[in-house]
Formats: sequence, structure tokens, C-alpha cells
Amino acid sequence: MRYDALLGALAARAGNWAEAVRRCPEDQDLDEVATGVLHALALNALRELGQEGRHTDAGIASVAILLWSYLLDEEDPGDFRALLTERRGAPVADALWGQGLTRLTDRISSLLHALDVRAGRDDLAAWRTAWHLQLMDPTVVPGYLPTDAGPHALVDLEEAAWHLIDEDRGGDLLTAFTARHPDPGTWPTELPGYRTCAVPLARALATRGMDRVRGGKWSEALADFGTAVRLGHTLPEDERAAVRRAGNNVGRSRTGGGNSPLVRIEGLEQAHALLPGDTALAAELTVELVRQGQEVAGSDAEESRRRFVRALTVTPGHPDARAGLDDHLRADLRRALNSAEVADGLAAEEVRDLLKRDPDCAAAQVWLEDHYATLAVSAAVRGHTADAQHATHAMLVCVGPEDSHDAANVDEQLIDLLVTAADGLVPEGDRDALEHRVELLHTALKLSGPAGRDIRKDLDTALLDLAEHLETAAPPSDVIELFLRDLMRTGTDGRFDHIVTAAYLHRARDREQAGDPGGARRDRDCAERIGAGLPPEVPLFGPVPHRSRRADLEQDTLF
Repeated sequence: MRYDALLGALAARAGNWAEAVRRCPEDQDLDEVATGVLHALALNALRELGQEGRHTDAGIASVAILLWSYLLDEEDPGDFRALLTERRGAPVADALWGQGLTRLTDRISSLLHALDVRAGRDDLAAWRTAWHLQLMDPTVVPGYLPTDAGPHALVDLEEAAWHLIDEDRGGDLLTAFTARHPDPGTWPTELPGYRTCAVPLARALATRGMDRVRGGKWSEALADFGTAVRLGHTLPEDERAAVRRAGNNVGRSRTGGGNSPLVRIEGLEQAHALLPGDTALAAELTVELVRQGQEVAGSDAEESRRRFVRALTVTPGHPDARAGLDDHLRADLRRALNSAEVADGLAAEEVRDLLKRDPDCAAAQVWLEDHYATLAVSAAVRGHTADAQHATHAMLVCVGPEDSHDAANVDEQLIDLLVTAADGLVPEGDRDALEHRVELLHTALKLSGPAGRDIRKDLDTALLDLAEHLETAAPPSDVIELFLRDLMRTGTDGRFDHIVTAAYLHRARDREQAGDPGGARRDRDCAERIGAGLPPEVPLFGPVPHRSRRADLEQDTLF
């Protein structure tokens, strides 16, 4: 081992640094090597690093740091002081020895720092950081290049981070790490190098947060505390007090007045998130949210609404926030009743709650009636009678006590809603409106039973209007499909029968031209029987059956 080290020193003197680095002893083997050989190798390594304009390899820096930290150790394990005494021919006084150690240590530190600056290494990858770490605790070995600390780094990231913390250089740690990852808000656990130095980073952030509170930088301090907590830091009482102080002052001028409500709200949100159980911070945040919601109510309704909603989340039941939201809801109701579009729509539950708080709110009552009426009509047309009755009952409750509406009253009101909806349509030239009108009246007729004679007349009129529209604007098959729905019997309306007969004859011609004589013949037979005015119970094909007790056979007997 001693001979191997000697070969390494000779290689260094000859400039063969690859061989010199390879033969440099390990840290635990230094005591076995002659101090003079180590000094020669260390001196040449330092000279090589100091050569202006020369390339300096990390391996050479590693050799220099390893050997000089050993030689300059205060305990003098290699008896370097004895070597100097021998070469000087005189003892080295204690004062001179201490002064020499300090000066040489500082000169090596300055040289390494200059090389770090020239190479652009930050404090986490700096050779000077490795040098200081090696002086305190032997951790560096020749050629050790950890991947997480950056190119040409001699110590790993966690060791470098803790060293900066121990040296009260948390600011340098944050500067270096932020330069690598500019947005602290995006420091996730998956970030390379994050997990190993999360704790020292959090401690540095908390320390900087305290300094910023003392300097009156409230927003920046809260941001630091927030990131520190997210990295796993637990706030002790002094830091909790600092958060309270920052929250109480953020967004305010030096005289205590508010000069930035948005900054104040954002800061109070940060403080509240850090101290969720602090009632004073919650109350202050609520006040600011309500104040800002009221201020922008006329210029930015959506922002105002969001502020009131957040205030109620922080302080449930806050009267001013509740009143502000209710004012917005009343305005939305008025717009909706005037057929204006409401951005996020209206929820029946919110309107019902408003009506409970303000029974005299006419807009809420009218909107609820219209809302439930629309639901009832839609459900009835889809065949969901129970849902339609439930919605109708809810509508009636809006105008009277719940126990004053029996089933008969609900059904009668539902029929009126369907008829009214049909009467309110303006179906001129609009097939969808014409068909919807038929559906509404047909549904009302089914619910009304024998008492629906007037509805029957209205339905027949609606059917005729739809048939006349289909006659001119749709293929004949659409008219025939309407006829086969069995909503109006043949012989009820001559005009309707004529339209259906013409549709069959038209389709018969189309089928004949398409090479379907059988289909054409069947269509002509149907047209002939409809035109002959057969009673509804007589099928159009086959022999006439005996008279049946069934009074109304479906018109699908045509096929």
C-alpha cells in the first residue's frame, strides 16, 4: 500500500493524473502511508487545480480535498507537524501552527470556490462544500460522483443540504435548490433529489419565514411557511405565532389600513390553511371575503358570489355572507323570469331555502311554480305519471299548505298544466311543436278519462294540424305512421281521412315505381277501405269478423 501510494505521487508529479487518482489511498488507509508521500501527492493536486486555464477533473479535486483534510486535521493523525519540524530543522510554535492551519484551510477554500464559480457549480454541488464537509467528517473518497448532486459534485445532495443548514446557510440552500427547480409550489415527492433533502429544505423555509416576518414581508413569509408544512414541517409555537402575526398584517399598509384586499384575502387563506383551528384568523378571513364580495357585487357578480360562498365555508351561517348570496339569487330569479339566461342555472333546493328565509319573495315562489310545472308536464309526457303527480303536488305546496291538496286535486291540476302547455305552443310550420302539442293533449286525455270531451276535441284539432303539415312537408310514410298511432279513428274527421288516403295512394305509386307491386297493392287497398268510410272496428284485410265487445280496435290491423 505504501509503495502504491508512492507510485501515485510520482505519477502526479509526472502529470499522469488518471494513474495518480487511481493509486490514491482510501480514507481508512491513510495512516498506513508515509506522510511525506501524502504531502507530495496533495501538493501536486493543489497545484494542478490552481493552474490557470487548465482543465481540472473532479478526481483531482477529490484527491486534494481528501489528503489536505487529513494533513490539516487538528488531531494531526499523520503527524504532519512533525514532518514540517523535520524539514524546517526547528519546532513549529503552537501559535504559528494554528495560524498556518487557518491560512492554508482558507486558501484551499478560496481556490475551490473560485473553481466552483468558474464552473457554475451551486452550493449543493460545490467543491468548497465538499471541502468543509470533509474537514468536519470524512465523507469524500476519490472519484465519488453521486448522480443526484449534479455534475462534478463530490458529496450527495442530502449531506450538502444538511451541511448548509448546520452552517446557518439555509438561504444558500434555498437559492441553489430553487435555481434547479424554480417553482417551490411544484416540489412534489417524485422530484429528483427532493425526498432526500425535504427536511432540511423545510427547515430552511421555516427559518426564512421567521426572518421575513421580522422584516415585515408578510406574504412571502406565509408562502415559506406553507411550503415548509407541505414538505412535512410541523410548526412550533413560535412559528405559529409568526403565522398569526403575518396573517393579521398581510395586505395592510404601515398605518394598518387595507391597501390590497386581494393580497389580504390570499394571505389570510394561507394563514387559515396553516392554522385551521384559529378562530380569530377565520373570523378575519370571513370579514375580508364578505367585504370584497360586497364591493364587486355590481361589477363582477360571479366573483362576488364566489367570495360569499367561500365566506360561508369558512364561517357557516355568517349572516352577511348569506344575505349577499341571497341578493344574487334574487337577481338570478328575476332574470330567469324575464327569460334571460342565468350563467350557472338555478337549483330548486337553493330557491326553496331562500323561500324559507324570505317567505315574501315573490320571484322565488313564481320560479318554483314554473319549475315544478315544467317537471310535471315533462314527466307526464314521458309516461312517468307518479313523478308528474309528485312535481304537481310540489307546485301546489308553493301556493298553499301541503295537506290541502288531495290526489284528485293534484290530477286535475296536472291535466290543466298539460292543456295549458299545449295552448301556449305556437306551432305554425314547426313540426316539433305540432307533435309536442299532440303529445301533451293525448297525455291529458289519458289522465282525464270520460270527462275529457273538450280535450278530445282539442286533440283532434291538433292531430289534423299535424297531418296537414306532414302532408306538405314530410314523406307519406310519416302521415301513415301518425294514422297508425290510433289517436283518431277513421270516420271522425273527413279531412284527416282524406290526408291519410292520399298518403297511402302516394306511397303505393312510390312502391310500384320501386318494383314492389305487392306493397303498392296493399297500400291501395288500405286507401280504398279508408275512403269507403269503414267503421273503426272492421279490419281492412280478411273476412269481417263477428261483432266484438271491444269497442276500439287499434288501427295497426291495417298491417
